[in-house]
Amino acid sequence: MTTKKLSQLELVILLALMFSAVAFSIDGMLPSLPQIGLELNSHNPTKSKGILIYFMLGIGIGTLFVGPLSDCFGRKRLLLIGCFVYILCSLIAFYAPSLDLILLARIFQGMAAAAPRIVSQAVIRDLYSGRSMARIQSFVFLVFTLVPAIAPLLGEQIMIWSGWRGIFFAFVCFGLLIFFWVGFRLQETLPVNKRIPLRLEFIIPKIQEIFSTKTVILSILVLSFAYACIFCSITFIQPVFDLDFGRADQFTLWFALIALVSGTASILNAKLVMHLGMRKLVYITLRAQIFFSSITLIYFYYSPQNENLNFFIYLFWQWSIFFQTGIILGNLNAIAMEPLGHIAGLAASIISGISTIAAAILVSFVALFFDGTAFSLILGMSFLVICAFFFFKPLNNTHLRD
Repeated sequence: MTTKKLSQLELVILLALMFSAVAFSIDGMLPSLPQIGLELNSHNPTKSKGILIYFMLGIGIGTLFVGPLSDCFGRKRLLLIGCFVYILCSLIAFYAPSLDLILLARIFQGMAAAAPRIVSQAVIRDLYSGRSMARIQSFVFLVFTLVPAIAPLLGEQIMIWSGWRGIFFAFVCFGLLIFFWVGFRLQETLPVNKRIPLRLEFIIPKIQEIFSTKTVILSILVLSFAYACIFCSITFIQPVFDLDFGRADQFTLWFALIALVSGTASILNAKLVMHLGMRKLVYITLRAQIFFSSITLIYFYYSPQNENLNFFIYLFWQWSIFFQTGIILGNLNAIAMEPLGHIAGLAASIISGISTIAAAILVSFVALFFDGTAFSLILGMSFLVICAFFFFKPLNNTHLRD
């Protein structure tokens, strides 16, 4: 049952919350991993990191299916089913007596979280196109930046008051919020006459269409390197705080500040994209990031001894990576989805699925050379930005309008 149509503001907030389900489910767990490892698997505490890895595995699996399913059965139905499974798996993890059961629940929780992540993008494409779509994407990413900022702090406070199991109960509450909000307020955005039957003879030609579109292929390549940048930043920022600067106890506060300040990127993008276009903004941002990273890399190469200055230069560089993300991810998703509005669910699954898997592989590559220092992280991520720019150049030169 729905009431009157959502305002644009309410729609943006709801879509941002749905898109943030993944970030909350990952970042909210970060403070609890050592305690879970000691309590449930004391002979091998590091196994608790699987709580993140198994969740990402579930996302990768779920991403490949929820898009086509939403194209067949509708957006709202898939969102409600995804929220229900997410809530159920959170409850299982909350009561789980063993780490192995938590890991199993996290796989299915990740598969369920793929629904709001992917279907939210399809909903945007159902309702908007071109620069208007990029503008809405920017507003969604603006709200989305608040979740990584507060999730570790929230997880830390929940642990203080109720232990690590309380974090899983917070996931239950988060899932219930989205479930009822979608159920009572979101109208179905995919009419029955535009749905695609879930049969190979219908799906295979659509997949061929996706991979025959040059804009989409190039966008996936650039998205892969862009996602790898932000994944590297989130994965390795805490070890750099600890090993290189000895400020592990300050990590959650500085991380929150970086994420919050980076939210200005989405505000700026929403204002500029209507005038400059998506491609030009991405092009300018990537070139600027190459410049900032190069200067920072040269600075750290000479290993200056001013520890405080080094730390704040590193913070500024990390902020630039988050700022870059706020500018380019919404635009790149909009560019990739623009020619595929008639198969938005399937397209969102394939685009997100491939770019996420590719990003995970790239992060693993950077991890081979990461030694806990800011220099090694900046070096690896500079390589990723340069590659993103290399693949974006022909995309920027295409004559398609945005």
